[in-house]
Amino acid sequence: MVVLVVYLTVAPEPQIDIPGDEGDKAGHLLAYATLMLWFAQLYRAGARRVLIAIAFVIMGIALEFVQLVEGTRTFDYFDMAANSFGVLLAYVAAPPRLPNFLRAVESMIGRLRHKRA
Repeated sequence: MVVLVVYLTVAPEPQIDIPGDEGDKAGHLLAYATLMLWFAQLYRAGARRVLIAIAFVIMGIALEFVQLVEGTRTFDYFDMAANSFGVLLAYVAAPPRLPNFLRAVESMIGRLRHKRA
């Protein structure tokens, strides 16, 4: 997922077009919220989760500067803000506030395996 977000951010032309005046901001928010929520499922410890959140915020900012240097995409402070807000939103919503869907999937797979045996 990280590689996909990096690719979609630095590809010469936007690969996904989200309709609306600020559709790209929604895309940034959704991409970074998805990244953070996924990794928050894997790493529940507070310190590690904070480091992951900081890393994603830094990544979002750095990739905007890559766009500035490349010159093929538009550098935008509001994209940085949308990325960061997506990370924050997912950080706040992550387990234990929302269920850990990865554990639920593992549990279902385990039950299916147990039934086959």
